[in-house]
Amino acid sequence: MAANVLCFDIETVPDIATGRRLFGLNELDDCAVAEAMYQRQRARSGSDFLRHHLQRVVAISVAIRLSNGQFMVRSVGEVEDSEEELLQRFFAGIERYSPVLVSWNGAGFDLPVLHYRCLLHGISAARYWEVGDEDASFRYNNYLGRFHWRHLDLMDVLAGYQPRAAAPLNEIALMLGLPGKLGMDGSQVWHCYRAGEIESIRAYCDTDVLNTYLIYLRFELMRGHLGQRQHADEIQRVHDSLGAAGAPHLREFLTAWDQAINPS
Repeated sequence: MAANVLCFDIETVPDIATGRRLFGLNELDDCAVAEAMYQRQRARSGSDFLRHHLQRVVAISVAIRLSNGQFMVRSVGEVEDSEEELLQRFFAGIERYSPVLVSWNGAGFDLPVLHYRCLLHGISAARYWEVGDEDASFRYNNYLGRFHWRHLDLMDVLAGYQPRAAAPLNEIALMLGLPGKLGMDGSQVWHCYRAGEIESIRAYCDTDVLNTYLIYLRFELMRGHLGQRQHADEIQRVHDSLGAAGAPHLREFLTAWDQAINPS
């Protein structure tokens, strides 16, 4: 793989401060504000899924494959870091490595949320927003173009850019014999956050990004960017990295992956 690759995923909770400001909920505690926000959204759309600008980032996970052969998966920053610090670290990585970004529904969810949060915090991300004014190579291939390849939203691409053909990450992961979601799902993040279980949220985010990265490797095989031997080598690279990892959730992912491959 010639280019640096950064596969990413985020986890979010309701933006309580903005909810208070927009809806005049100054007298309510955080939980009551969140419930009021959910109620408004249910009345609006029948779903609890808050609009992008009403979400706050509490975890960003990345799987990084550098052109020198190094692979790692980790949550950005530290547990105690603020949202602003997480965003700064994430976009600093883009500034440094100019990677191919890989996501599952990143164009539909993750990136718009990140845009709003960077706007809020005043975070500069010049490389990410480059469209060819300073670097001509970005003119027809940048992070913002839906049909460009500098950001590869696997869900969108595999669905042929047809929303009705889009599939959930967990189902595609399981279809391919990957572990899928472990420990929790996105609907539980707010509850875990309220309970102070940030480590659990970060671990869940890490496993989601691992599923996404492994699907990406299969996609690269499918479109001829990796041969069968190269694909096998990249899979082994991830397997070896997880085998050397000390984090329990990464070892759990490896065990589940091995059991999916060899169910006996």
